[in-house]
Amino acid sequence: MQVQVNHLRKKFGKTDALKGVSFSFGTGQIYGFVGPNGAGKTTTLRILATLDEPGSGDASINGISVVQYPEKIRHLIGFMPDALPAHSDISVHEYLDFFARVYKIKGKERRARVEAVEEFTRLTGIRDKMLKALSKGMKQRVSLARALVHNPPVLLMDEPASGLDPRARVELRELLKILSAQGKAILISSHILSELTEICNGAVIIEQGKILRTGSISELTDADRSVMILLIRPLEKEDIFYRSLLEMPNVIKVNRAGREFAVELQGGEAESAQLLSAIIAQGHKICEFRPRRTDLEDIFMRVTRGEVQ
Repeated sequence: MQVQVNHLRKKFGKTDALKGVSFSFGTGQIYGFVGPNGAGKTTTLRILATLDEPGSGDASINGISVVQYPEKIRHLIGFMPDALPAHSDISVHEYLDFFARVYKIKGKERRARVEAVEEFTRLTGIRDKMLKALSKGMKQRVSLARALVHNPPVLLMDEPASGLDPRARVELRELLKILSAQGKAILISSHILSELTEICNGAVIIEQGKILRTGSISELTDADRSVMILLIRPLEKEDIFYRSLLEMPNVIKVNRAGREFAVELQGGEAESAQLLSAIIAQGHKICEFRPRRTDLEDIFMRVTRGEVQ
């Protein structure tokens, strides 16, 4: 199952929300969709979910156009918005059963499907509770269950971890890993980049309606091989050590967190070895010196400017 986004453009008044957005992802992949607020993430997801139409361009799932055949596309995607709509007079089970009926799942098959998705998302114990009585975490589980009730091959998620407590985030992350292993193609819009790094195969970085980077995590990190981050912890005299680091060759930036220093270094292993030699030559005693793996947050901070439209 391949999802292809081709040159999407969208205007809201005089604002260009999307400026030729193109990317792709497929079966078994979890792609992070990241960018500042107002970058165009939700607009793109809404177009993919057939809730909005582009000004120009198109997207397709296995060659089926989102613009030309929205009815077919809706059976192929599950969309999880950033918040579950407020319903005051329906239970969890009734809500999921309603959407199973919308997708024309009938009789025993519908009952089995709803029960299976309740069990998978751990909603069995609250299936008779009213939606209005649920916590944010429980509502997000219901939203995920609704997106999965017709067993779509593609899952689109808009800020699914927003407002969740740490335990709920871990549980959501584990569910996504299982779904990916089942072969689903998943696109997640999120601001929690550290968690995306743990589960994503790739990422799409967008700012002001333009794609800045896209590709697998290894492709994105390979593009940044000219810069590495070193974690250094001196034995003593942190203030003196900090000033020394700032004056050393190839050091771009130094961030301090307690006794540990994160050093952004221009270069690779050779420059790293030179820096360590220079530190020792100046008489500093080091108890920790190690490279930190470049993650999605590092890449995001380097390629974006924090600009909004």
